[in-house]
Amino acid sequence: MNDTILVTGGTGNLGSHVVTRLARQDCRVRVLSRRPPTGQGSPAAEWSTADLAIGDGLDAALDGVGTVVHCATDGRTRHGDVAATRNLLDAAGRAGGPHIVYVSIIGVDRHPLPYYRAKYDSERLLESSGLPYTILRAAQFHEMLHFALSRAARLPVVPVLAGTCFQSVDTAHVASRAVDLAVGVPRGRVADLPGPQTLTMSALARAYLRVSGARRPVLPVLLPGRVPRAYREGLHLASAPLPGSRTFEDFLATGPAVRVPAAARKRAP
Repeated sequence: MNDTILVTGGTGNLGSHVVTRLARQDCRVRVLSRRPPTGQGSPAAEWSTADLAIGDGLDAALDGVGTVVHCATDGRTRHGDVAATRNLLDAAGRAGGPHIVYVSIIGVDRHPLPYYRAKYDSERLLESSGLPYTILRAAQFHEMLHFALSRAARLPVVPVLAGTCFQSVDTAHVASRAVDLAVGVPRGRVADLPGPQTLTMSALARAYLRVSGARRPVLPVLLPGRVPRAYREGLHLASAPLPGSRTFEDFLATGPAVRVPAAARKRAP
């Protein structure tokens, strides 16, 4: 019986939340990772070592799997995510066609940032694969904004993108939604999941400085180019924020232990 739920990127920021929530619901969970377990993973989850980049180990990882929550991501090149998704879908087809739940980003069909375009290319691969699927687009995670602002706040003046808003969302909230979708039937593209507020990057920076106790002036910078212009035009935003999840300032107030993969750091806004 194909009752196992496989979580790609199950040791990452989003994936670890997904694994924890699935285990709490007594689901049979399997973590897919490139590396063997180190003893820090969920004791309620199985472990499967495979390499999405080249496809090694995926057939074994998908054995007995009825649903895949695809959280793995590689921001180092545009082709990394696409190749990983293609290899996963090919293996899923050989495994009998499990339900694929793919967590993407709001605006990937509009925004020119290469990482977003890779996400959109991956969505299109999934849509044309013939496999049952659900696509959830979420806003930028609070951790990504925290990482970008903490780096900028090392300078005497905190530079931020001028005229740019974000609707950052709590990672745990996105994980809960992904789990709900994973234990349900395939739904195609579902409603976007933004955070509870639309805030300028200047306001986000002031919130970060206020909570961290740092004293710095905030300097909005108008950058040239297609990508900064797309951010100013709000191509990464939902039509409205969605109340009900933790705000960025609440996230900061908890003293976050921010986990940002090395591959993701170059794409932080």
